[in-house]
Parts: sequence; C-alpha cells; structure tokens
Amino acid sequence: MLQQIKTILLKWYSQNQRELPWRTTKDPYFIWLSEIILQQTRVQQGLSYYQLFTEKFPTIFDLANADEQTVLNTWQGLGYYSRARNLHATSRIIVHQYKGVFPSSFEEIKSLKGIGNYTAAAISSFAFDLPYAVVDGNVYRVLSRVFDEDSPIDSSAGQKLFQNLANNLLNTSFPANHNQAIMEFGALQCVPVNPNCDICVLNQHCLGRQNNRINVLPVKEKKTKVSKVQIDYSIHFDENKILLRKRLGKGIWQHLYEFPHCIDMPKDPPVFSETHLLSHQKLTLNYYRNVNNTIAFEENGLEWVNIKDLESYPKPKPIQSFIDNYLDELNSEN
Repeated sequence: MLQQIKTILLKWYSQNQRELPWRTTKDPYFIWLSEIILQQTRVQQGLSYYQLFTEKFPTIFDLANADEQTVLNTWQGLGYYSRARNLHATSRIIVHQYKGVFPSSFEEIKSLKGIGNYTAAAISSFAFDLPYAVVDGNVYRVLSRVFDEDSPIDSSAGQKLFQNLANNLLNTSFPANHNQAIMEFGALQCVPVNPNCDICVLNQHCLGRQNNRINVLPVKEKKTKVSKVQIDYSIHFDENKILLRKRLGKGIWQHLYEFPHCIDMPKDPPVFSETHLLSHQKLTLNYYRNVNNTIAFEENGLEWVNIKDLESYPKPKPIQSFIDNYLDELNSEN
C-alpha cells in the first residue's frame, strides 16, 4: 500500500504542480527564504514577498549586510515578525560562521535560529536531496485522513507518530519531489473543508474516506486561548513631523514603529477605533489626538519622523492601515 501511495503521489504531482519560483532552484538560500516566508502565509501572498526579498536581497550577503529596520520594512504586512528577525540573524550567522555557504547537513541546518524540524527537512530535501520527510499542516491532514489516524496533531505523541508515518511513506529515491507532492496534494486536493473525495486519486487507499471520517480529521486537542488587549494611541504632530514609538521590549511587533501610548484613559472619544485579530490576541486599537502630552513624552523609543519618510519605518499592519486611511485628514486639521 505504501509503495502504491508513493507512486500515485508522484504521478499526481507531475500533472498538477503549480509553477512556483522556489521549485526551480536548488539554491538553499532561496529555498530557505521561501520556507520562512510561507510559514503561516498563503502561497499567493507569499509569492509577492518572495519576489520582493529576492530582488532587494539577491544573495545571503545582501540580507546579512542590511540593517534590521530595512528587513522588517520589507517584511511589513506578513505578520509574525519574529520570522523576519530570525531570518536576518541567521543570514549573519551563515555569512560570519560559514563564510556565506549554507550548511548542507540536517543537524547543522536545524541548529540555525528560527529553523525547526519541518524547515530543516524541507531545505535538506529540496536543496540537497537528503531523505528527510516534511510534516506541515498539509501533510498532517493528508496522513491523518489516508491512515484514519486521530492522534492529536498538537500533542507531542501525535507529532512523533505523524513524523514516523511521514518517514515510512517517504520516497527516499526522490525525497524532494515526494515532499513537494504530498504538501501540494494537501494544498490543492485534500483541502481542509469539503474535499472532493470522488475525484481523489487516493480515494481507494484512504481509510478516513472508507470510515466516513474525512470531516473530523485531523484532530487537535488544544483550543487556542485568545486574550483581549486594548491599546490607546495618541497622535502628535509638529508641522511636517509625527511622533512615533519603537517597540523595544519583547512580544508582538518587537522593533516595529507605532504611536505613543496614552498613559491614562482619555476623556475624549477616539478619532478612530478598530479590532485586529492575531493568533492569540484580540486587539482593540483606539486612536486619539494629543492626549497626555507631557506624560506620553516620557516613554522610551520616541522619535519625531518626517511624514514624507514614514514609508521607510516598519510598522504593524493596523498602524499602516490607519496611516494610509486617516493620517492626511488628521494632519490637515492641525
């Protein structure tokens, strides 16, 4: 059965694979770049960022030599900014410790900052044709359905079990194509909701379909706890300048720019409010004008920025959206 599935997946992939630029290279730098960008990012969105990064940083030396603000600004809009900071830090490690040559062993790759089992397996197989099986969200879904396996994919035991399943299924003669095939199969055919099992090339081998359990697989045991957070911003202008605040502490949006925080609860209504959903937080963002002027100026990380230079400062997506839609109107009222 395993051999049949391997053969079917490779044939399906040869007929259905999408043309993506990182699939036409063996350069580990470009493959690594694509894998970091595509974590928690849809391919359609990731493609434009991949093209942007490869144009701005065509070699790992270009990325390593860039300052963090430039890298974060290029990343702006992708979210999970720790990925960008790790990407930048790892590029410098490779340049300084490996003379710019990407390490070629699984263990060395995995030891790099921001690289776990999945990314190390992807780079090892795609760039160096090493026999390491990838397990991402698409692979979890395919394996859990084909083998009717309901071990929770967010448990240590479940992750170990699915990694073993993936290892057993891996076509060691063609590890790169096999890994691409099973991920692509999950992305295009074995989709999360209402997959078309009638036309699926694996439907005769799929135990989940035979047992009518497709829509309950894969299984997760933990529910993401979402906390509610409110941030009150105060907008300050000084002729053609605006006051920004760089987030210096750890946490979301580290080293990105926002507006000064209101220290006390403002009495006036905000000029604008919005709700922004993150993976673990529901943010309510309120924007005020010139609130707590003296107190706000005591914050660390404050910087007067020329409004025409705002684009060069990396900002969280909701801050950028506020600037795009409301800043001109507010500034005209000064």
